[in-house]
Amino acid sequence: MKFKVTFYAALALLFSAASLAAVAQQTPSSTGVPVRMLVTVEARHGSSVPVINREDVMVHQGHDRAKVTDWVPAQGDHSDLELVILIDDSSDTSFDTQLEDIRRFILAQPATAKVGIAYMQNGTAKVVQDLTSDHTQAAKALRLPMGRLGASASPYFSLGDLIKHWPEGAARREVLMISNGIDLYWGSGPDDPYVDSVIEQAQRAGIIAFAIYAPGLGHFGHSSWRTWWGQMYLSRVADETGGESYYMGFQGPAVAFTPYLENVQQRLTHQYWLTFLAKPQKKAGMERVKLMTEVPNAELVSADKVYVPAAP
Repeated sequence: MKFKVTFYAALALLFSAASLAAVAQQTPSSTGVPVRMLVTVEARHGSSVPVINREDVMVHQGHDRAKVTDWVPAQGDHSDLELVILIDDSSDTSFDTQLEDIRRFILAQPATAKVGIAYMQNGTAKVVQDLTSDHTQAAKALRLPMGRLGASASPYFSLGDLIKHWPEGAARREVLMISNGIDLYWGSGPDDPYVDSVIEQAQRAGIIAFAIYAPGLGHFGHSSWRTWWGQMYLSRVADETGGESYYMGFQGPAVAFTPYLENVQQRLTHQYWLTFLAKPQKKAGMERVKLMTEVPNAELVSADKVYVPAAP
């Protein structure tokens, strides 16, 4: 009898400790270093995007819940946007109609948006129009790709070059890549170190990437295997930086870019600046975070890792 009492008492203590640990994990820590990131709210179903307030946002860093200190809509005084259109110069030259879709998208940007135009050339980002509030000027800078094989050794080198030379500031920084996504330096397969590297660069810089697939020239332009992995790489870059990728296809470019660009615009108008207290480690580095909300029909989309400074 005494053994049973002792056993049940120990079991009760075990459950009590587990419950306390669970509560502790759900209670936001009031200490840490402030980390700021850009978040997009999207609707799980339909096109009506719910309004999210600060108390609706939950941030988890590993098993720990972080305290949210600020949640500001990217509107009004916080709506400044820097958007670069980055086009692969090795793309097929046949998407002239889609080029007009991009021009209309640029001209529709609000006055608080600066737009830049760059082309992927030999692993670099060749800027033909610096970020400007003159959207007409930016739209005029657009041209068809050169359609030269090898013009983009790796689209991920070019994206990395753009990130490296992009000055920091208070504005949102976002890029729209138009490329076949094929990495001529690596080839194909699930693990591309150049894709991994540019994702971390973008996450650390707080840059969101969107991507639209456009086929290239030559054999790789119609190789289903290469095309598949190119689109997978583009999808990874977009997804892990908090953006979106478009067009899963294998025969030529999408008939029109307008539906994709409308979706990009929808996302740009439903973004928030989030600040939370991250738990620092002994060394500064990238930390995985997960955002959640219990607001019905709402989903929080962001980079899945953020840079956290080292503990003082």
